[in-house]
Amino acid sequence: MASTTHANFAPTSETTGAAIVEVERLLPAEVAEQRLTFADILGRRRGDTRPGLLFEDQRFTWGEVVREAEKRAIVLHGLRREGRAFHVGVLLENVPEYLFMIGAAALAGATIVGINPTRRGTELATDIRAVDCDLIVTDSEQAVLLDGLDTGVDADRVFLADSRQWRERVEGATGEQLPDVPEANDPATTVLLTFTSGSTGAPKAVICSTGRLAALSAINYLGFTTDDVTYNAMPLFHGNAIFSCWGPSVFSGATFSMRRKFSASGFLPDILTFGATFFNYVGRSLAYILAVPESPREQQTRLRQVFGTEASPHDRDEFERRFGTRPIESYGSSEGAVVISLTPDSPRNALGLPADYMDVCILDADGRECPRAEFDSTGRLLNPESATGEIVNRTGAGMFEGYYRNPQATAERIDGSAYRTGDLGYRDAEGFFYFAGRGGDWMRVDSENFAAAPVERILARFPGVVLVAVYPVPDPRTGDQVMATVEMAPGTTFDPEAFGRFLTEQSDLGTKWAPRFVRVVEDIPVTATRKIDKKGLRRQSWTVGDAVYLGDTKTHEYHRMDDDEKAALLAEYDRYGRSPA
Repeated sequence: MASTTHANFAPTSETTGAAIVEVERLLPAEVAEQRLTFADILGRRRGDTRPGLLFEDQRFTWGEVVREAEKRAIVLHGLRREGRAFHVGVLLENVPEYLFMIGAAALAGATIVGINPTRRGTELATDIRAVDCDLIVTDSEQAVLLDGLDTGVDADRVFLADSRQWRERVEGATGEQLPDVPEANDPATTVLLTFTSGSTGAPKAVICSTGRLAALSAINYLGFTTDDVTYNAMPLFHGNAIFSCWGPSVFSGATFSMRRKFSASGFLPDILTFGATFFNYVGRSLAYILAVPESPREQQTRLRQVFGTEASPHDRDEFERRFGTRPIESYGSSEGAVVISLTPDSPRNALGLPADYMDVCILDADGRECPRAEFDSTGRLLNPESATGEIVNRTGAGMFEGYYRNPQATAERIDGSAYRTGDLGYRDAEGFFYFAGRGGDWMRVDSENFAAAPVERILARFPGVVLVAVYPVPDPRTGDQVMATVEMAPGTTFDPEAFGRFLTEQSDLGTKWAPRFVRVVEDIPVTATRKIDKKGLRRQSWTVGDAVYLGDTKTHEYHRMDDDEKAALLAEYDRYGRSPA
């Protein structure tokens, strides 16, 4: 992938073609031989009179979904400008217009840029400028986020989907024929730029070609039939919603239903109203759903499949008990170059095993494979420092199409033929992989290195905890100290004495793992994809918020930190020239 060294990396037929070939190896032969685009996948639904899209009180057949996409493809074709990237920013909640625009882009050879509405101000403007948007489709509610921002998009190229002018443009395309668009027929054409979650760093725009989207739609359909109803409440600007729910629904003809934005209290009513048989989730979504009081109606749904990432074993157990369906878990990312899935025989806290076609391993900083993890009889990891390393697919570079105009970030992921995730993990003697945190979750306390995820799994057992985040904050003198932020269930208070006793009873708690600081909040900040915003938490450190508890990491005695203690600690940091954040 030599092209990734160019100053403004953009997809080429070489890089995207390699990724498509890698993904197509997984397809049934009769599908792979056709070299499908997403326009081809969408074409399977043309004229289909079965239910295609359910949203609030709106109902569309699949044929109507395709016709709406075709009209917008004609509109986009008319708006295309020579010499400019054909990049269409979409700043909308989960509404039908968003899906019609994705279909339109596939048919018109355009690229949809999913703009994250949780970003604000200069960060939002930087996101948009960085991906060369030539026009933006938004609505009157979301458009206020753009007020006063230098997005690089001309004012007359920002269209409001709920305006009379846009409706007239779309309806004016009724009956017109879309000219033949060569880019729409080329599997290497970029159809999506999906931003990473930004939970540990600035979001990056992941390239997804129309050929790759078609292949993933065929691979990920999980045996859906036309009798299935899929349900999505994850944001459409993120890969999970598109790759695991929308695309597979188009491929299979399953009815796709969705909610404008995720709501834990709205989940059960939606599932019952739509008759959903499948839903997808990311991050801490299951924890929020399970925090809603239990209802007998949970046993009355049609759910038969649930798929997502990052739910704890406890939450998977609870969801199965309450809803009668056990979630399927898989570790992956928008980049798509590593997939590790739970198997029936996976240990309780494991990610599972990698896909058969992937050569996944754990490498140390020097590129050597780490020793396998060793555990004592209580399950405590005995060699975290030597066993923990980066999760790497040694043959995965060809499956990654790169980050748009970000050669440095792309190069950090590619090492010859290998794809480096930047995530930490370890592997046991039987070959099962375990997640140990993001790259920024590595801590060094009293010269001992360890990762955050094993500590989080322990603290999550404390009664009443809904969410927990563990991360390093600077020690006043050198290295790090462990900090935890916890969100308690409604009606539950944090008892520092009980917490200390709990830590003492955890046989698998490492000697350096007890948090020095515990911050209690009503709501842990999360990204739009329900992943904990550790970047923000680390920036706040222990200096923000009143409910911060200070602990003795040896005796496990905790008390609420007062102003005098906070001032004394800040003075200590000043004395040694360090900052607490």
